[in-house]
Amino acid sequence: MSNTMTVEFSSISSNESFARVTVAAFVSQLDPTMDELTEIKTVVSEAVTNAIIHGYNDQHDKKILISCTLNDDEVELIIQDDGVGIDNIDEAIQPLFTSKPELERSGMGFTIMENFMDKVEIISNPDQGTTIKLIKQFKKSKTLCN
Repeated sequence: MSNTMTVEFSSISSNESFARVTVAAFVSQLDPTMDELTEIKTVVSEAVTNAIIHGYNDQHDKKILISCTLNDDEVELIIQDDGVGIDNIDEAIQPLFTSKPELERSGMGFTIMENFMDKVEIISNPDQGTTIKLIKQFKKSKTLCN
């Protein structure tokens, strides 16, 4: 089975929950476990929040794009913004690093993404935005037979 959806929304923090629920509803077609669904929702929250706070510096007139593709037992998420970009990806992915310490950010967003997903790819250039590609393999459901 292959299925794709794309959604674009304004960079408003209240849309983070919209993105999380929308992706979770789409991914539910793969019959994930509750843990897998929670991990997907958490990763979407982290990526969208990063785009709003770090990519767009809380500018509300910008757009975030999410593409989600389902292939058999795998989900591929692409989350994009056209914001300020990341100057140093190696630094940004370090646990506890944050470019906004004044906002009491934990600096664990990319670490969480790496822990919950099977593959994380970050493409970013200063003043051109950031694209985060995330891939997760779901465990095959086991059917009990009597």
